[in-house]
Amino acid sequence: MLKKAFLYWMLPESLSIEDRFKYARDIGIEGVEARPISDAAEIKAMRAASEKTGVAIHSLMAGGWGKPLSSADASAAEQGVKEITAALQCAKELGADGVLLVPAVVNAETRYVDAYKRSQERVKMLIPTAEKLGVRILIENVWNNFLLSPLEFARYIDEFKSPWVQAYFDVGNVVVYGWPEDWIRTLGHRIKKVHLKDFKKAPRQFCNLLDGDVNWPEVRKALGEVGYEGYLTAELDGGDEAYLKDLTKRIDKIIAG
Repeated sequence: MLKKAFLYWMLPESLSIEDRFKYARDIGIEGVEARPISDAAEIKAMRAASEKTGVAIHSLMAGGWGKPLSSADASAAEQGVKEITAALQCAKELGADGVLLVPAVVNAETRYVDAYKRSQERVKMLIPTAEKLGVRILIENVWNNFLLSPLEFARYIDEFKSPWVQAYFDVGNVVVYGWPEDWIRTLGHRIKKVHLKDFKKAPRQFCNLLDGDVNWPEVRKALGEVGYEGYLTAELDGGDEAYLKDLTKRIDKIIAG
């Protein structure tokens, strides 16, 4: 029940919307992750292409970096809430069931404890909209100096006490300070979507799948143990047809274990 997905912008930009979806289908991709869109005609065209080809738009990458919900600036945080609200609505219109959110940014100006409290308060404001639309808010682990252990990530999710706030787990993002398989086993049922990236510890850089230090057989085993079913979305650069077909085969190898 694991499905292969790409970021929409990894597909050839020279193609039309419909042809990009056909291209994805023809190389064995079953879903794409898009960005929020404000143009109604583009939303309609993407939804139509998805339905025609059978390649699902399964999630939107809404971000959270620009106007973080953890900001001490109330107006900036309010704008962030508005942007995520719009992303949830867009997801509904595109047929996606999840929106990726970076909930907070910890830095020299924002203390960890304040980022935790403020972000939770503002995510709670979004839950009624998420529930009404049937689109989950999916918190992702990124290099934002926040949610730095699987125990804390799980606790953060659980404190919402809502099925509409869950986890978007990024395999590659934790390699620098942890083990993806450990995070997967701790987060368990909270994981609703997965990003695939690989990472080389020595040069501290991301790389193509299967070329880094991720123990993919153990990651695959852990996903099976927690009962994960859904999309595995490669979060990598785009490229030519040979590269994208090879990437699809690499995902097949990961799924096969």
